[in-house]
Amino acid sequence: MKTIFPLLFGLICVVFQSAAQTPELCQGAYFTEEEGKAFLEKHQVASRVEWETRAEKIRKQIRDGMDLNTLPEKPTSKPIVHSRKEMDGYSIENVAFESMPGIYVTGNLYKPLKKQKSYAGILCPHGHGENPHGRFREQTQKRCAMLARMGAIVFVWDMVGQGDSRQCEHKMAKALKLQTINSIRSLDYLLSIPGVDPERVAVTGESGGGTQTFLLAALDNRVKVSVPVVMVSAYFFGGCVCESGLPIHKNGDFQTNNVEIAALAAPRPMILISDGGDWTKNTPVVEFPFIENIYNLYGKKNHLEGVHLADEKHDFGPSKRKAMYGFIAKHLGLDLKAIKDSHGDIDESPAKVLESKDLEVFNEAHPRPANAVMGDEAVMELL
Repeated sequence: MKTIFPLLFGLICVVFQSAAQTPELCQGAYFTEEEGKAFLEKHQVASRVEWETRAEKIRKQIRDGMDLNTLPEKPTSKPIVHSRKEMDGYSIENVAFESMPGIYVTGNLYKPLKKQKSYAGILCPHGHGENPHGRFREQTQKRCAMLARMGAIVFVWDMVGQGDSRQCEHKMAKALKLQTINSIRSLDYLLSIPGVDPERVAVTGESGGGTQTFLLAALDNRVKVSVPVVMVSAYFFGGCVCESGLPIHKNGDFQTNNVEIAALAAPRPMILISDGGDWTKNTPVVEFPFIENIYNLYGKKNHLEGVHLADEKHDFGPSKRKAMYGFIAKHLGLDLKAIKDSHGDIDESPAKVLESKDLEVFNEAHPRPANAVMGDEAVMELL
């Protein structure tokens, strides 16, 4: 008996220690629709002080949950830029740069051909999607091209494990942390381009790119305008490890959701674009009013807009892009007329959709750098 009790006590300690170390993840439809609505009703705030106190707790939970209270060392290597292509009113370059030593962000830089004294800068994270992946999809290429034709310098980059970003799998356990680091470093890169106006910077993406959009706006005040598309939901927390695979929403008694995280953009201009075919179906009556209340506390109700497309599904389709173009043009001083036809309608026909091989960064002529860290285990250790 004397030997059994210490063994039992040790086993109990291990069980409790294991439970204490288990991440408190809120994934997918973590709340029911009713629970999501009730959560927002419970957390309505009546003053700026009350909101800003809670906002700081939310930001802390995001940083703590990602283990991202400090950013990793910023590499000093020069970006890789090649294969410039002149299109109808814009150019495209294939780009890679290090976000951490040995980790390469891969994407495309779209620029207006018309020279300007200064340029708005726009980040375009993309969502999940197959055949082709992410930044090679038609909807992604078209929005980048059109924003460049309107006068902005635009950067779109790969999700972890997609496109050229093949240093680890997309489902890697710390994908959320790595994608957030990549988002911040993408903003660094965009602002390093000569002529980009730091007071005219926006980010817009759909689905998983919508998650990247509101997380970057929440954590980095250099983002001046945000357009999260089909992702801000009171009850849905993101269905992929790259969105909800780390405990950014919950720790013990503290709980938040993606609506509160998106609201951290206040009072900076933001438009919520939603539809009737996914978890944003209730936005006009649940999510939007909650965020509108926060903008009202700042006296900036006019900085928040919403477009709900009840008959549409989960994408960044033409009507969603149209809503985004108008909002970003208004708040960044872009030329909306540059993408309209003689009847005043948005005309995306000048945006040519290229094959992925034309947009790839790494190929036989431009191999992946020798210092690239390869494999989930090695990337996880670096993180």
